[in-house]
Amino acid sequence: MKDNKYDILRERQRKEFSTLPLHFAFGDEQINRKLEELNVKEDEINEKLVGIGAGGFMLNEDYSKYKEMTERHYKEMQDEINNDKDGTGFIRDMFFSELNNHEYGFTRDVGDTLRALGITTKQINSNKNLQKGLVLAMGEIEEFERRKEMKDEEELEP
Repeated sequence: MKDNKYDILRERQRKEFSTLPLHFAFGDEQINRKLEELNVKEDEINEKLVGIGAGGFMLNEDYSKYKEMTERHYKEMQDEINNDKDGTGFIRDMFFSELNNHEYGFTRDVGDTLRALGITTKQINSNKNLQKGLVLAMGEIEEFERRKEMKDEEELEP
């Protein structure tokens, strides 16, 4: 199978993102350990730390790096989508990966995939390339599942 352009981009972005000085803590014990590690007193939390959601935070002084990187990553993704002139390249790869990540082969529901990508049905309906890429990816997954079911049925026959 060909290299998935979306997976390649996301992996590079994940590696880059992992270089950020992010911290995660869940529960008082972990939070207290992290505060001690960062030399931040409890009364300095609002002044020295920035929350990034999902139990994550960073020193205020590092936030500009986080913001720059997340904005750049978003732009890279949008550029790849915009550069896919017919929906059969990056867009197809994007939907194929995320549909699989959200178990489309089992659920036949695209909702979680669209939410994960931040794409609305209105955007899909107004963009022929997004439509084509989504339909291609769904079809490939459905065909794979159909073949798998046929194989399973053959193996059950006496």
